[in-house]
Amino acid sequence: MIQDSCFANSSLVYLCRLTALMERYCPSNRSGWNWELPKFMRKIKTPDYRDRQVFGVPLLVITQRTGQPLPPGIQAALQYLRATSLDQVGIFRKPGVRSRIQKLREYHESGEDIQYSSFGTCDIADMVKTYFRELPEVLLTNKLSEMFIAIFQYLPAEHRLEALQCAVLLLPDENREVLMALLTFLSDVAANSHLNQMHASNLAVCLAPSLFHLNVGGSGSSPLRRRAAGTPEQRDLHENKAAHQCLTLMIQQVSHIQCVPVEMLSNCRFTYLEQSQPVCLEDLGVMGSPGANSMEGDWASYMNACITSLLKEARDRSRGWVHMNCADSNVEILYRKVGDGHPLRLWRATTEVEAPPSELLNRVIRERHLWDDSLLKWRVVCRLDRQAEVFQYMCNSMTPRPPVDYCVLRCWRSDLARGSCVVVETSVEHADAPVLVGGVRGIVLASRHLIQPCGSGKSRITHISRLDMRGRTPEWYNKVYGPATAMHLTRIRESFQHHAIGPESKV
Repeated sequence: MIQDSCFANSSLVYLCRLTALMERYCPSNRSGWNWELPKFMRKIKTPDYRDRQVFGVPLLVITQRTGQPLPPGIQAALQYLRATSLDQVGIFRKPGVRSRIQKLREYHESGEDIQYSSFGTCDIADMVKTYFRELPEVLLTNKLSEMFIAIFQYLPAEHRLEALQCAVLLLPDENREVLMALLTFLSDVAANSHLNQMHASNLAVCLAPSLFHLNVGGSGSSPLRRRAAGTPEQRDLHENKAAHQCLTLMIQQVSHIQCVPVEMLSNCRFTYLEQSQPVCLEDLGVMGSPGANSMEGDWASYMNACITSLLKEARDRSRGWVHMNCADSNVEILYRKVGDGHPLRLWRATTEVEAPPSELLNRVIRERHLWDDSLLKWRVVCRLDRQAEVFQYMCNSMTPRPPVDYCVLRCWRSDLARGSCVVVETSVEHADAPVLVGGVRGIVLASRHLIQPCGSGKSRITHISRLDMRGRTPEWYNKVYGPATAMHLTRIRESFQHHAIGPESKV
């Protein structure tokens, strides 16, 4: 079995396999696995959700705002329950106190620090259940939810796990990551059922109405998805039963849900992965390595070429780039496709910072921990000269995704014309920088920072980047990576807010 970090871009293979299973066992009149697009699609205005922070906000919007698909407060609530409440009888079954749940909601929406010890286990668990119930679209998505249900209505038991493995991989990345985080937590709860009396089936009864698009449900289902009161139809009861069975099996088999058989993976073709493989430091710049133009090259000539290219890019400004809307009006985001066969776009973000270039340069290369709250570990592997080094760092991911480890060659210059500075990075392999324990190696295809003075004590920073973080689809990068890059620049800018206090100084 192989973890999803290796195969997230092979959805077509899993779609074909799942379709084959569904066509063999499902009635032809079922629509839950029909992948045809509707002929007429009405354009619907998408709300911006600026008045909401947590509840009722789509997972994609949360990902674009925070870099992770589950709000930090909800993650903290699950961590607290895992640490203190796995032995609590009736967790997720017993209701919380409405006034305390409302207080928790208000704390989450306002961004205040929450002392979960001041609330009961049932209050916190009920609040988490409410969060999933109020998502604008169910976690399993309105379209794929029918297909998850159909798997348990029509497929023989021996094929259901394989079908689930494929179906989970067809979910949008943000939905899949949140689903795996929730299932991992529920599996921990079920493992303590001898204490809390909540085995997988009981948990599924409590949570299935909040995760599936069901026509019938009680107080546990969203009002948007609840049918008017009355005697439920037999079909709806069968769908509820299938949803319950589906969630039960996913909780029980969570370790297998996020894997696929090796024989299925062998049918995938990753034609672009070779371009995501870093070369050894000694081979960088030699003909045949990425970006090399000369047989006589070395790492220094390669990095100098990157710096020259960056400065040329700055002179060309926005030629060939496409603008993208940004939540932070002070940050400009652009992207463009690169014609090298790799599906990932090249992104560019720009903002102004209340700091001189030299100080901003130091913040980027030596003080990442002040602006990147996902940073777990970092170290200089070796120094190559006064302005070049091999650097390794690890960034956190939402459980159960492993942290992402990077090993990069980075060079910087602070003596450019008009006081500008640059930092260029690219992934390399180094014998003294193995993947840190528990992590997965990410690839920096390109990372360039250009810092230019733009007034008294101010700088304009432009970040051009292209990262393969492993385990994400190109669609995820198209929707999320640009806002994530902008968020990094916003945090760098905010880490210098003290410069804006007091009279302006000339540097």
